[in-house]
Amino acid sequence: MEQLDYEILLARQSDKFKALWSAVRAANPDANLPDYDVAMLETDPPVIVNEAESYRELLMRQRVNEAAVARLLAFATFGNLDHLAAFYDVVRMAGEKDDRLKRRVILAIQGRSPGGTEARYASIAMDADIRVRDAIVYTVGRSPVINVAIFSDAADGVADAALISAVNAALQAGDKRMVNDTIIVRTAVRRVIDLVANVWLLPDTSTGLLSTMETTLRDAWAKTQSLGRDFTERWWTARLMLEGVHKVEPVTPVGDVIVPPDEALAIGAVTLNFKGRAF
Repeated sequence: MEQLDYEILLARQSDKFKALWSAVRAANPDANLPDYDVAMLETDPPVIVNEAESYRELLMRQRVNEAAVARLLAFATFGNLDHLAAFYDVVRMAGEKDDRLKRRVILAIQGRSPGGTEARYASIAMDADIRVRDAIVYTVGRSPVINVAIFSDAADGVADAALISAVNAALQAGDKRMVNDTIIVRTAVRRVIDLVANVWLLPDTSTGLLSTMETTLRDAWAKTQSLGRDFTERWWTARLMLEGVHKVEPVTPVGDVIVPPDEALAIGAVTLNFKGRAF
């Protein structure tokens, strides 16, 4: 995108005006027109006109920039995104947010091959139901079985039986599945752990920070959560160390939680025990 600068536009506009004014003076020597003084006051009409015209040009060119950016998938939102998605035969589902729709568009592009590629099966899974937050396609070792792990939009990410059934039906459809492919659909999250920690706050910190600490931890894990991602003690206690927190002491679990490569872990109940204040 072109970088716009009002001062550059104004300087160019002023130079253009001075050149035109000089040409008018030269063409009309008998009119006794004065030379243009660039040091005239801000109330001088040419100065006002030049500033107004430069600002108008800035707004117009900025609008062109915005229109161009709106046609790029990474930046498109709302209706613009809907039109881009339609080009790839992807239609926004009821209640679907922009980030999820973009993910489906990318998968649709990557999965255009008629073969059973990872992106194609992930695209089919996400198209199956709005409740699918993400789908990870993988195989284990040299096994030909294709596993599709589903993250739901539930708070813990667990995909229930109805959702798994809907995704499985979509993937097993005759016009979707490769004839020689064996597909198994399951929930990605197969373990939910509760967390307990003792917390000491700084003397001037409100206990209301405790709820913010929990929200911050859950949001961070939602962005990090994936198959085989271990839940380490150092990671989750560090996410609780917000400004105003003196110390966090883990109670449950103690140590790292090791997660198998084909599973994902979700956070269950979070209990933060306020133990007092300290420096």
